[in-house]
Amino acid sequence: MIRSKEARRRAVYVAQILGVTGAYYLSGRLGLTRQVVVDGAVVTPLWPPTGISLAALLYFGARIWPGIALGALITVSVIGDAFTVSRMGIVLGNTLAPLAAYALLRKVGFRSELDRLRDGICLVFLGAFAGMLVSATVGSVTLLLDDKVPPGRFWLVWASWWAGDAIGILVVTPVLLVLRRLRRPRLDDRWAEACVLAVAVVLAGTISTRSPQSMLYLVFPVIVWAALRFQLPGSAPCALVVSVLAITAGTDSLGPFSGHTLMEIMINLTVLNACVALTALLLGAIVAEHQNIRRETEHAVVELEALVEQLAPLPGPPTGRHGDGPSPPPR
Repeated sequence: MIRSKEARRRAVYVAQILGVTGAYYLSGRLGLTRQVVVDGAVVTPLWPPTGISLAALLYFGARIWPGIALGALITVSVIGDAFTVSRMGIVLGNTLAPLAAYALLRKVGFRSELDRLRDGICLVFLGAFAGMLVSATVGSVTLLLDDKVPPGRFWLVWASWWAGDAIGILVVTPVLLVLRRLRRPRLDDRWAEACVLAVAVVLAGTISTRSPQSMLYLVFPVIVWAALRFQLPGSAPCALVVSVLAITAGTDSLGPFSGHTLMEIMINLTVLNACVALTALLLGAIVAEHQNIRRETEHAVVELEALVEQLAPLPGPPTGRHGDGPSPPPR
């Protein structure tokens, strides 16, 4: 019995490792469909494997790191023919970065439910901005040492690398964390509103990213609507849809991205995706926190009412007024 439990546990662990590896590789191939080359370095405006890696660590713990390393190794191997020292450095950086982000989040008591504002802020500044410094720095330095990047363009490559990895955390990780809490939906009036919201985010995202006029701001009312009505389960997928539409239009030089240089497009995409992700994440967390406070307050009021009823004196016969004499004895 003990051996069978141990074998089952090992089989589950191996399956988890292979699952993370496969998800990393498939999302990496998907991200590379919109790759750009900045001074010899291959970067993307959105690198989904970083978001998947951090979500896997939050799900399964640090023991899942071999799946991240193996997925990074396979993904980097298909980019070029020769496996150089710089590519090994990229694998190392892509493995250490989500581990560093996970360690920072664990240290501050991060909750994957993202139902508090502080959790959203921690995911932004510790998980995305701080954690992805590792992958950008290690990858850019190894490319510099391998003479793949000229010294004068190091910071440009570093910034592009860091932005793509950070956006992957901001856009992909919240969606995966929301999926963990999905329950069987109830057939109510919110289904109609959710369908209208889905259509609205696609239309607003398409128009704003492909119209020749500067209409990128059109997506923010839809993101606010999703956050106010559906919290993070509504705003996170909307942010992901908008980011994908923007990246598709930007890499094809369509709409407001037409006529700009590659670096201008990368900067505009980074700013837009970051603003959309921050609005969706932080506003959704604020609304969820307020709703939790309201529910806790209502529950406390109910408990207080029950306690008051228990401590209240039981009704009894009316007592005589002060000063009244004793009642006369019966005849």
